[in-house]
Parts: sequence; structure tokens; C-alpha cells
Amino acid sequence: QVQLVESGGGLVQAGGSLRLSCAASGRTSSGYATGWFRQAPGKERVFVAAISWSGGSTQYADFVQGLFRISKDSAENTVYLEMNSLKHGEAAGYYCADEERGSVGRWYIDYHRTGSISGSWGQGTQVTVSS
Repeated sequence: QVQLVESGGGLVQAGGSLRLSCAASGRTSSGYATGWFRQAPGKERVFVAAISWSGGSTQYADFVQGLFRISKDSAENTVYLEMNSLKHGEAAGYYCADEERGSVGRWYIDYHRTGSISGSWGQGTQVTVSS
């Protein structure tokens, strides 16, 4: 049974930075990409970024605009999301998820077409941005 545990959320001033972590355990097979999603109150959960199993391929939502960076420490089975220049509108619950896929390039399209993933979700970590 895979478990994904997010951490690193909290309160940050607008313009500040946070680094979220997603620690995975129980995954015994390779080929699983990891993604970050976010959900603001009353809104749908949206794709933010994803990284391949090897860490060699990444995909970002357009709204990231180069301000977020996803990375992976395979030795620690942990995926990070570094977020810079945070805006008030980016306050949300941030969730990591994994899904068996060889390429992350289409995860954004597939997720927003189906509204679901085939893998596992973490419990989320809250990000609050103060003005």
C-alpha cells in the first residue's frame, strides 16, 4: 500500500517562497510519476506540476510561469515543489499524487479531461498567503 505524505505548507507573505515535500513509502515498482495539484476552497483541484519516475522529465501548468520548480530525490523517495513569488490567489491545499505513466507530458491534459488519477493521493498540506 503506497503512502504519500506532504509537508512544508504554512503561512507565507505574498512574494515569499515555500518548499513542499512529498514523501512516498510502500511503492515497490518503478514507472510512477509524481504530481502536485492544488485546490482552493470552492474550486476544483487543478494540476500544478509533475515529474517522471527518473526525474528526467517535468511538466508544469501554464500559470506556474517559471516560478515553481519540481524536483526529486530518488534516494529519499521524496518529491519537492519549490514555489517562489507566491500570490494571494495561490493559497490552497496542495496535494501530491502518483500515477503509473512513462511520460508526464500529457498528465495535465489527461487529468483535466478525466478529473481523476489512477494512482494515489496524499492528504494534502495547506498553503496560506498573507497580503
